[in-house]
Amino acid sequence: MKMIFLACIPVFVAVDALGVLPIFISLSEGFGRKEKLLIIFHSMITALCLAFGFILLGRWIFALLGITVADFMIAGGSILFCIAITDIMSPRKKRRIPAKELGVVPLGTPLIVGPAVLTTSLMIIAEYGFLATAVSLFLNIILAGAIFLFSEVLIRRLGVTGAKALSKITSLLLASIAVMMIRKGIFQFMQ
Repeated sequence: MKMIFLACIPVFVAVDALGVLPIFISLSEGFGRKEKLLIIFHSMITALCLAFGFILLGRWIFALLGITVADFMIAGGSILFCIAITDIMSPRKKRRIPAKELGVVPLGTPLIVGPAVLTTSLMIIAEYGFLATAVSLFLNIILAGAIFLFSEVLIRRLGVTGAKALSKITSLLLASIAVMMIRKGIFQFMQ
């Protein structure tokens, strides 16, 4: 149970469901309750399939390409750091996507499961094992769906400004995790 809890923390930060919440609200604005439920369902299925596919095949693909976990940690940490800095510096994350595609792209991927989650999941598999990683991914994707489901209530409580502030804080945490990944990758590479 402790391993699952420890694995859930970095995945929670990487998924950043609260940070994606304002984007979900702006993208799903004008859709009815039924359409929003379908969008949420599609985003969760897409995120789950991508995340589990990657944790099952990621290491095999690395072996095929000759990539080490240290290489991926350094590259992934660098990308995560760039994503975090972009999120911190950008005033808005707003896109217009047709309703049919919204749940799959951009919500399911790359917003719920993107480079941050994929990189983090490979890192935590090495530390906490496959089961803890799989459970943490599942729980965090379900949590993201629940947050989207209750988005109107959460935004009323947090306010748009509060949600944006929370998003910036989680982006700062993501930058810190990225630096940690780069550091661990360099140390692993040097051994």
